[in-house]
Amino acid sequence: MLDTTSLPSSSDDTPVDNEAQNLLPNILLFVLRTIWHDRQDWFFGVDMAIYHTTGANPRIPVVPDAFLSLGVPRKKGGKTRLSYVLWEENYIPPILVLEMVSHTPKMAIYQRLGVLYYTIYNPEYWQGDRHQPFEVYKLQVGEPYWLEEVELGIGRCVVGGEEQLAWFDRNGQRFLTPDQLLAQERLEKEKALAEALQALQEKERLAQYLRNMGIDPDKEVAKLS
Repeated sequence: MLDTTSLPSSSDDTPVDNEAQNLLPNILLFVLRTIWHDRQDWFFGVDMAIYHTTGANPRIPVVPDAFLSLGVPRKKGGKTRLSYVLWEENYIPPILVLEMVSHTPKMAIYQRLGVLYYTIYNPEYWQGDRHQPFEVYKLQVGEPYWLEEVELGIGRCVVGGEEQLAWFDRNGQRFLTPDQLLAQERLEKEKALAEALQALQEKERLAQYLRNMGIDPDKEVAKLS
């Protein structure tokens, strides 16, 4: 793997867009240090490079304005991190990333990394972008995607060899269309009939076997009853 001591801590030396882009994430860090002062299983990086292996080149990092990781030590080997190297963190991705006035959306990158929450704070330019000044996207991995407020899941499925979207219940079971329900009921009836026919045939074979042995199955059944 790469010699991470030579990797830069950010993508370049370009200054931040404005004062808030550095100030506000540091305020969040300061408050976390207060409310989680007894915890040692988290790390909050500000303007720090995240090196990963999901891109074309592991030497090219993604640099959010801030990010939060859980399940990692506050300090790496007792020292302050210069960068967040995913393969040195047991491949634990940040659970949350924050972009301030982001002009280059990185949602696809963060989704590949396994980030759960992608937040964008854009108080000045949001109207031109037709977005809200503060937005949080949950980059859930896997399907179906559960919509808590709707109490339904939504995701993809394959029907008749073709992919389509469908609703799912909390257990991940797909809700069927009326036609699909009828088809399922028909299949279940056909299956039950086939199983009953098979059981009857097995009963007849057993009865014939007993007759061949000189045993009357009807009399034996009468004795049992």
